[in-house]
Amino acid sequence: MKNNVLILVDVQNVYYTTRQTFQRNFDYNRFWSRVTHGRQVVKAIAYAIDRGDQKQKEFQNILRAIGFEVKLKPFIQRADGSAKGDWDVGITIDALEYAPNVDTVVLVSGDGDFSILVDKLRIDKGKLVEVYGVEALTSNLLVQAASTFFPIDRDLLLG
Repeated sequence: MKNNVLILVDVQNVYYTTRQTFQRNFDYNRFWSRVTHGRQVVKAIAYAIDRGDQKQKEFQNILRAIGFEVKLKPFIQRADGSAKGDWDVGITIDALEYAPNVDTVVLVSGDGDFSILVDKLRIDKGKLVEVYGVEALTSNLLVQAASTFFPIDRDLLLG
């Protein structure tokens, strides 16, 4: 029996944490090969912020070619200069919507806000939840909530 999998990627989180820690970008192709091996992908969604520039559009097309549905939210610059671009609620809603159809949920994010979701999926819904995140920048609560935590390290990075 194939292991059915749902893959959810917090693109902004993985971009900033890999850049900050390794000065390199996440290798989505290598990640895809690893998490889909021997599994049936039910749904794979990459959540990103849309700034409308060409380089970003090309990146989004690469994600689509790999097999991700790309969900975009407009980039919002606040009056105080800070930016808003948070997909936490969207990721949570999709996780709860698609979880009944899968055995395993793969979440790529280090955001501790997801620890409540991961606990819910694992404890209440009986799902295996694999979390991928940059170890130094991933919330301990999220690591503890996961069925398995996989640190993003050099072999999941480009270059």
